[in-house]
Amino acid sequence: MNRIGFIFSSLLVLLALASSTLFVVDQRQFGVVYALGQIKEVITEPGLNFKLPPPFQNVSYIDKRLLTLDSTDAEPMLTAEKQRVVIDWYVRWRITEPSDYIRNVGLNESAGASQLNRVVRNAFQEEINKRTVKELLSLKREALMSDVKAEVLDKVRGAKPWGVDVVDVRITRVDYVEAITESVYRRMEAERKRVANELRSTGAAEGEKIRADADRQREIAIANAYRDAQKIKGEGDAEAARIYAEAFGKDPQFAQFYRSLEAYKSSFANKSDVMVLDPSGSEFFKTFRNGGGSAPAAKK
Repeated sequence: MNRIGFIFSSLLVLLALASSTLFVVDQRQFGVVYALGQIKEVITEPGLNFKLPPPFQNVSYIDKRLLTLDSTDAEPMLTAEKQRVVIDWYVRWRITEPSDYIRNVGLNESAGASQLNRVVRNAFQEEINKRTVKELLSLKREALMSDVKAEVLDKVRGAKPWGVDVVDVRITRVDYVEAITESVYRRMEAERKRVANELRSTGAAEGEKIRADADRQREIAIANAYRDAQKIKGEGDAEAARIYAEAFGKDPQFAQFYRSLEAYKSSFANKSDVMVLDPSGSEFFKTFRNGGGSAPAAKK
């Protein structure tokens, strides 16, 4: 029984010793082996590896993937015309030389991100000081990002290389500071209102012009129609008068009698009509005084 316990205890010790001497490097990482605080070996290929047990040797891991650093500082920068702008940017970078990175930057990715953020911001500040806002928003924006990338690479590859590679530097937003932005928005709003009012005034003037022309054409059309109607009416009255004259000319006495009857009819059209005349001296009642004798005489 004691022998079995001894064997089991020995196996546990061997397993603990093996776990402290064996380690696996993932394909996404670098494995850095330290011996008494100094870098002993950098393992770049994935797989199972061996080392001495602690405290003789220790291992740490550093990410070898492409990393992204986003800007976090909203402090404004000055352009060439002394305008205060705020930019957002990001950097794509990776660790290429773990030994240089650990010696000159830090033991993890956050240390490199912190220092890289400072370097990128200073490079942006220097390049933005040389350019106007219009250039930041135009095609020269690409040149700005290329210049910033070149400056950052010069810094990280200097006398004490960081062991990193900067793949890309990009600006995602350029904007005025909040106080200036409000002023710009107000100016834009005023300009849009001015253009809108100008368009409304032009439209109203054009509308009045169209309505005036339509009214003029309507008056001309009515006048022409009235003229033509009066002309036709005059021609009709003349033709009617000619026909009446031709017809009545054949019997003048009958014509006089007929016209007298038409006059009486028009004069006594309503029961309320009243006429004050002297029947004895008025030609109007001549037919009544003659007792209608004119009518039979007209037939002879």
